This record gives sequence, structure tokens and C-alpha cells, in this order.
Amino acid sequence: MKKLFTPYSKATLQLKNHVVMAPMTRSRAIGNVPNDLMATYYKQRSGAGLIITEGTSPSPEGLGYPRIPGIFTDAQVEGWKLVTNAVHEGGSKIFLQLMHTGRIAHSSNLPEGHQVVGLSGIKAAGEIYTDTGMFEYSVPTALDEEGIARIIHDHVKAAENAIAAGFDGVELHGAHGYLLEQSLNPHVNNRTDNYGGSIENRSRLTLEIVQKIAASIGADNVGLRISPFLTSNGMPAYEEAEVHETYVYLAREVNQLGLAYLHISNNPGIPEKTHQDIRDAFANTIIYCNGFTAETAEAKLQDGSADLVAFGRSFLANPDFIRRIEKNAPLNEPDYNTLYTPGEEGYTDYPVLD
Repeated sequence: MKKLFTPYSKATLQLKNHVVMAPMTRSRAIGNVPNDLMATYYKQRSGAGLIITEGTSPSPEGLGYPRIPGIFTDAQVEGWKLVTNAVHEGGSKIFLQLMHTGRIAHSSNLPEGHQVVGLSGIKAAGEIYTDTGMFEYSVPTALDEEGIARIIHDHVKAAENAIAAGFDGVELHGAHGYLLEQSLNPHVNNRTDNYGGSIENRSRLTLEIVQKIAASIGADNVGLRISPFLTSNGMPAYEEAEVHETYVYLAREVNQLGLAYLHISNNPGIPEKTHQDIRDAFANTIIYCNGFTAETAEAKLQDGSADLVAFGRSFLANPDFIRRIEKNAPLNEPDYNTLYTPGEEGYTDYPVLD
């Protein structure tokens, strides 16, 4: 039997297979509160050994996109219980991805009285979707020391709320140009205090959040997603050796904290040396994601460079993805027009095999 389909066991990750459903923003949380429709969507996909939810904000100011869920109110915690119960009934484990969008936001997507924030007051290049059209990103307000402390506190409280909602753990979104990756990039983070300058200082926000969440809910219930060398969401490229050193340093530090896993958003720009040095620095589970087929995922599991492989678009359009790849059946193609629209269409209505 292919390794993809066999159980996986390492530390607290006791999974029915080696397949992970990747986090994907779907914008179905009306009023930023999870709901029955979302519970149906996740339960349909509980063939995965591990499901990582869509990016979920730890605070109102992190809700950079329309209709993304939060985990900072009692109503949101109750809404997420619908999801975790449904997924656990399907025999899968589920981690909540904590995503603060930082400067990748527009003020009209935030609740009234909240503003777009960032490590620095540097606006991202490009436009963002709102329910009234496309707009340039808002200029972020640079966080002061009190603001940084609030960000850290909000993440810890959100992690505690996630456990209360029945999640098996949380994943910190340190990738794709959002707040934690903004802190790592010297062209986006121009601070001159303890959170800017050196690699150690630019990593400080991520590591302090990791450390404090780990102290609260247990390090073996925490994962971190990273995307070395990726320049999406307005992230400027910086010197290759410094990018390499940044992510190997992060891997080494979170390894010492005993994190459950590192989730690497793969891209062709990552040098083989960076892959290998991260693998050498981090002893626990490594998940790879982005662009894998069942065949290429199996090869990555077999050569030991990954412990688990995550699939995004394949799960988006194929609730029965596991069954399809077991039977070598054709896959549905995603409807890109309904990725972020409200309602069932393009969400819970994809056909399954007879």
C-alpha cells in the first residue's frame, strides 16, 4: 500500500493517513462567524488524516479579507465547535490556522473602529478584494510596543479559544506575506527596536508568539507555516543567504521549543540547501504543500524529505479526494469564480464518486 494511505504516528500527531488538507481561504463565515455550511464543507473532506483550517484571525484588526472567520468572540468559538465536532465524527484531526493579515488588508474589510496595522507603516503594492470592488491595500499603522504586546496576547488567547472549541491544535501562519512573515522581511520591517534589524530581532515576534502559545496549550499542539523565498502578497525579495539563514534559524529555534510540525509552502525558488538545512534543523514532523500530485507526494514521502503532504485545490474541488486517488479516478476541476463567494455554490456542491 502507498505510504500516503497508511497511518502516521509521531508525538501527538496520530493520523489515519499521511494526507493533509491545506488551509484555504473560502470567505463563507458570514459576520466572521463559522457556521453550519462550513461544518458541512469540512466534514465532506474528512478523508484527510489532518485538516488545517482556512486562515482565522486572532483579533478584529487581522480580518483583512471579507467573510474570513475569527476566533476571538464567544460566538466564533461556538461556531467552530460545529466544525470540530463534524470533522472528529469523520475520524480526522483538525488544527486551526491563526492568520493575522497585517498590512495585506483594506480598512473596509475590518470591523468599525479597527485599523490596518503592520510592523512598519509601509504599504503593500497591489490591490485587495472587498465586497464593493478591488482597492489598493490600506497604509498600515505601525505597531508600537503596546501594539506588539497586544498582538502577542491576542494570539495566545486565540489559541486557548481554539482548544476550547475542540481543535486538536493550532498552526501559526508565518507565510504568504501576512503579519508574521512581514516581521521577517527587512524590506517590510524597518523597525529599530527589538523587533527589527537583525535576523534574531525580526524573528522575535514569531518566536515570542510560538513560545507563549506553547506554554499555554503545549508545544506539541502547535505548528508553524513558512514560505521561504516566496514573494506573494507584496513581499520583496531579499538577499538569498539572508533568507536561507532566517528560515534555518527559525527552524532551529522552534525545534528547541518542541513544536509539533513545520509546514513548508513549497516553491521553485527554494534552494535544495535550504530544504536540507531545515530538515536537519527540525526533528519533528515536516509537512510540504503546493503543487503536489498523488504521485509526487508519494515520492516525497518515500525519500524522507517530507513526513506528510498537504493538498489544497485538490481538496477544494474533490470532497472525496482520498477515495479518488485510491481508485485512480479523475479529479474535479475547481470553479475559480466561486472561490470566495458566499453560499453553497462552488463550496459544498462538488460531485463525489458513486
